[in-house]
Amino acid sequence: MTLPDGTNQAEITTIEEALRAGHGARARSAVSRAVAACRHAGVDTSQAKLVPDDLDSKAAHAVRLASQSIGTLYERAPDPAADARCARNAAATATVAAQVAKTYDEGGELAEAAHRNAIRASLAAAEAAGSTARGRSAELNAKAEAAEAAAVIAARSAGWM
Repeated sequence: MTLPDGTNQAEITTIEEALRAGHGARARSAVSRAVAACRHAGVDTSQAKLVPDDLDSKAAHAVRLASQSIGTLYERAPDPAADARCARNAAATATVAAQVAKTYDEGGELAEAAHRNAIRASLAAAEAAGSTARGRSAELNAKAEAAEAAAVIAARSAGWM
């Protein structure tokens, strides 16, 4: 069986690797949402500033950092807590990007719904990564996965993806 991130299930040998596959898939999905929302609003990562002074540069900087974080995710041993934090940070990035896209669209029902769903996905990812769960709670990880899927659907409905 192939997992959503393209990993063959037979290749997963430990619980930590299985958790990483889920957290990594959520992180990549959230960054894809963020990139698409920024692209929709005309924001490019070249607008990133070390000290962002407006929402566009904040979103561009967050996308750049989240992309780098995902790029290094597989360079170290699996760590469910750290992997869940990576997914949480990516979801937070997507929330900032959704705010940029919503502002660009001047609100509207679909943009508002996409922004709300981005916030929900970020909160669910934060809960899954929290100090109690530390990325290991099947229930909270499933909740975060469902919230991420809803955020993707809402972003597509808004025309951002």
